[in-house]
Amino acid sequence: MSDRVVGVIPARYASTRLPGKSLVEIAGKPLVLHVLDRVRMAQRLDAVLVATDDARIRDVVEAAGGTAVMTSEDHPSGTDRVAEAVASIDADVVINIQGDEPLVDPELIDQLAGVMVENPAWDMGTAAAPITTPDDLHASAVVKVVTGGEGQALYFSRAPIPYARDGFPSDPSTIYRRHIGIYAYRRAFLKRIVSSPPTALEETEKLEQLRALALGARMVVIETDHIGIGVDTPEDVAKVEALMKQG
Repeated sequence: MSDRVVGVIPARYASTRLPGKSLVEIAGKPLVLHVLDRVRMAQRLDAVLVATDDARIRDVVEAAGGTAVMTSEDHPSGTDRVAEAVASIDADVVINIQGDEPLVDPELIDQLAGVMVENPAWDMGTAAAPITTPDDLHASAVVKVVTGGEGQALYFSRAPIPYARDGFPSDPSTIYRRHIGIYAYRRAFLKRIVSSPPTALEETEKLEQLRALALGARMVVIETDHIGIGVDTPEDVAKVEALMKQG
């Protein structure tokens, strides 16, 4: 019997830069429904849930025929919200899909599901794309990842890693990868992450995935060219609408 794969979209109401952003309208439809529509296009998910802390988001999702799970308002991260949402649900592999990415790639979701189902040795999976500009290489908001010979994550950093002692290349894509914030978890490992305290490295870099590595996670990093775009500001709404018009 194949593993049961469940996709979870964490969607909280509070947002510092864009309050209620899950319900912000993009091209006439709430953000959360754009994400849900894209995720539903994935072929390898057995179920899709929206994990929220707000009845307004739940009602919008359910009115669109989706499944919403109410979770605590007090979660420190989307990972904790996802873990609560699947606590009483049959799931072997859980894919955490960011609730603010209305153009998330369904094929990327399927790739992650596939690699987790087909190789039980992986505790987690995530994705990375080539870094193509020096500005992105040196931007702390662009998280870099270094991988090993099997494609496993060795380290994530806001710094440009690996450090180029003899000078950084004009085309960073030859070696540098930016982390894409989508995660697949083996259910047991997800429970282990949320029951473990933050580590010093995690708190220093402000990168939750470093906790997983500190716990010994075997985390596969799949390659993609799909960077996506997150909606964090009103300006991002206009950018997404423009991209949608381009098809």
